[in-house]
Amino acid sequence: MTILVEKRSGYRLITLNRPERLNALTLRMGDALYAALGEAEADQSCRAVLLTGAGRGFCAGQDLAAVGEAPLGDILEHYNPLIRKIRALPLPVVCAVNGVAAGAGANLALACDIVLAARSASFVQAFARIGLIPDCGGTWFLPRLVGAARARGLAMLAEPLPAEMAAEWGLIWQAVEDGKLIDEAHVLAARLATQATQGLALTKRALDAAEINDLDRQLDVERDLQAEAGRTADYTEGVRAFLEKRPPVFTGR
Repeated sequence: MTILVEKRSGYRLITLNRPERLNALTLRMGDALYAALGEAEADQSCRAVLLTGAGRGFCAGQDLAAVGEAPLGDILEHYNPLIRKIRALPLPVVCAVNGVAAGAGANLALACDIVLAARSASFVQAFARIGLIPDCGGTWFLPRLVGAARARGLAMLAEPLPAEMAAEWGLIWQAVEDGKLIDEAHVLAARLATQATQGLALTKRALDAAEINDLDRQLDVERDLQAEAGRTADYTEGVRAFLEKRPPVFTGR
């Protein structure tokens, strides 16, 4: 199986599972990942997702040996919905990058909400090495995360960016010791699974909207989404817990 799914308490662990190919993507694998995310979304007991890779790498990008004669535009018709799915998923998505994240694999990680990486991991926009442009959202994510100058350097030079520098630049949330990566990622996913799930989903929507809105429009977005958040049971519980000086017990509703 190219994708492994494990149910944990409140969240799902999804593992890219082609370790012999550094989890390089195929169309079948991308479709399986899309389906796994859809199943997580449909499961009311699932309130977060943790994505990682099996073996010594996270994802080496598209498996070029599997491309064959397929037009590259047709291939992206499979992967683009996957990136959209992650961004729109009404659940927080944590990514644990356990080794190289290259090409589409790097941008798959960047599509997630919170990215942790092992200190030995690296991010490579490898497209220029074969005459292509960053895809799977790379040209959108990079300048927004690290700025225009660094985005152009990463995209045009195709040099590996070590995890610690990726964290310093703001490309990812945090670099952690290799041996602690998966444990810390599980702790983070479990923590998010106990939070106000709908509030987190609305936060994702607000932050994405901010990428294209001016301040005036974004204030309207905040008003509308805050009103929606204020109608949730978790908001009621959060206020009650605050007034009673106790930790809230959120249900994700």
